[in-house]
Amino acid sequence: MGEGLGVRVSTDKQQQWVIPEPLRLKMVEVARALRRTPTPTEALLWQNLRSRQRGYKVRRQQPIGPFVVDFYIPQVRLIVEIDGLIHIEQQDKDREREVLLEQLGLRFLRFSTAQVEQHLAKVLYSIDHIV
Repeated sequence: MGEGLGVRVSTDKQQQWVIPEPLRLKMVEVARALRRTPTPTEALLWQNLRSRQRGYKVRRQQPIGPFVVDFYIPQVRLIVEIDGLIHIEQQDKDREREVLLEQLGLRFLRFSTAQVEQHLAKVLYSIDHIV
């Protein structure tokens, strides 16, 4: 699983990927494009996470290997994903992606768009509690 994504190299604690430079540059461009056109739900969450206002750094649309994640909190290696309607149709693909990223020692929090839009305080509390 994931062999076409780059060469995976084991380290003492976890795996890391060595990504070909053309793919890395492509993923940086994809991330930049996604930052320019956030979904309304991503924009809402970002307004509450940006500029270290909660006491920790958050990166938005962060490339990690051959993927771009919605939000990444490097100090605790936490990925925060917002799942819209498209994710209902691609649950298997999302799970495979999550497993690959977990092999790098990363953790996930997933929220639906409804959770973020209707229960923002609970979503922020869940993130804060891990950080």
